[in-house]
Amino acid sequence: MSLAANSFRSTIANDTRRVIRLAVPVALAEPGWMAMTVVDTIMVGRLGPEAIGAIGLGSSAFYTLAIFGMGLLLGLDTLVSQSFGAGDRDDCHRSLAQGVYGAVFITVPLMAIFSLMPPAFYALGIDVTVSGMAGSFVRTLNLSTFPLLLYAAFRRYLQGIGHVRPVMFVLLSANLINWFFNWLLIQGHWGLPTLGVVGSALSTCVARAYMALMLGFFIFWFERGLKPGFRNLLQLPDWRRLKLLAHIGLPAATQILLEVGAFGAAAVLAGKLNAIALAAHQIAINCAAVTYMVPLGVASAGAVAVGQAVGRGEPETAKRDGWIAIALACGFMICSAITFIAIPRAIIQIYTRNEQVLQIGAGLLAIAALFQLFDGIQTVATGVLRGVADTRTPMMVNLVGYWAFGLPIGYLLCFRMGRGVYGLWWGLTVALIAIALVLLSHWQRKSLQLFAAIHRTARA
Repeated sequence: MSLAANSFRSTIANDTRRVIRLAVPVALAEPGWMAMTVVDTIMVGRLGPEAIGAIGLGSSAFYTLAIFGMGLLLGLDTLVSQSFGAGDRDDCHRSLAQGVYGAVFITVPLMAIFSLMPPAFYALGIDVTVSGMAGSFVRTLNLSTFPLLLYAAFRRYLQGIGHVRPVMFVLLSANLINWFFNWLLIQGHWGLPTLGVVGSALSTCVARAYMALMLGFFIFWFERGLKPGFRNLLQLPDWRRLKLLAHIGLPAATQILLEVGAFGAAAVLAGKLNAIALAAHQIAINCAAVTYMVPLGVASAGAVAVGQAVGRGEPETAKRDGWIAIALACGFMICSAITFIAIPRAIIQIYTRNEQVLQIGAGLLAIAALFQLFDGIQTVATGVLRGVADTRTPMMVNLVGYWAFGLPIGYLLCFRMGRGVYGLWWGLTVALIAIALVLLSHWQRKSLQLFAAIHRTARA
């Protein structure tokens, strides 16, 4: 019995180390996305409040749809990791090649939509100066659409075959490139023209081109000695594979859009209260978004670990890896919750010294501390379910949880019962708790079904 217990503990320890090796580089890379926007905002700050507003408006409008486009490629997590686990490198190449075609096909409608955004800013009645700057920013940023999607395809491939460190290196180093070209182009150094917000957008375009090229180089480097090698990626469109990618990726992208949209709707509702409540809401949401980046990275690692185990025909390992990823996210989010409870004012003071905002913001961080655990659970549960090609369930659960449950409750508490911005946050908290519990239960059932299906196949 002791030998069996020791063997089990050893297995858990080995699996945990393997998942951590996948998770840490990706989790460290995720904040790089936020850092790029933060750097842009800081460096245009000298141009005045209109420039800051234009960057915020343009970035929000662009990223909402860009994230949806990148989400359409999330099916590569499933297909590549499962093929890699099965030892079928040729099938990994087929998925990557079709992912590149997918990036091309997604780029066309996205660029068309982005080109329509500048006149839409004026039509929405946004300040004329801000609208003009935001329009110029988005028009320039539109040039980065294809490199961004190409980067997404390359990243999913590298993660699927277990090479996660290049992803971390490229995203963090891209921030340095973005900073340098911001300095070079916004106010015009080294004899270059002063381009303002357009210079900031151009620096982001350069950084994204660098990201795509570098990840392409890493794929070439890792494939150079293999058979079939890098040339095997030169394939014609495979409409069946593209349809499979869309079948997995579309629900995943929709789920992301539903989640982002829910928090965007909460911001709009908070804006109907007063400037103090909206400022406190924005600061607290930003704090929660920072901590959310770590479970998001763990979710990607969990999807890969589970997918590889499924490809190897190891359902028990897939189940363990899924629960280990969820446990890692829980551990981190509990630490985040303790921090939010212990030093809320110190955190809010990073953003503002306004006493009213500090008071409301501290209360919101206390609520955020409650939902941190459940936010981590639902994020990683969504990832590990993607490892077994289930993206529809998280989509439906998010639709019901946020839009039919959380936001209506938040609205009632806020405006009908007089709870103000706290009411909105309690609605989001209730939604996150419900979503997390449902997805956790579904992962348990799914892992048991996977185990039964693989064993039925083995007996047959």
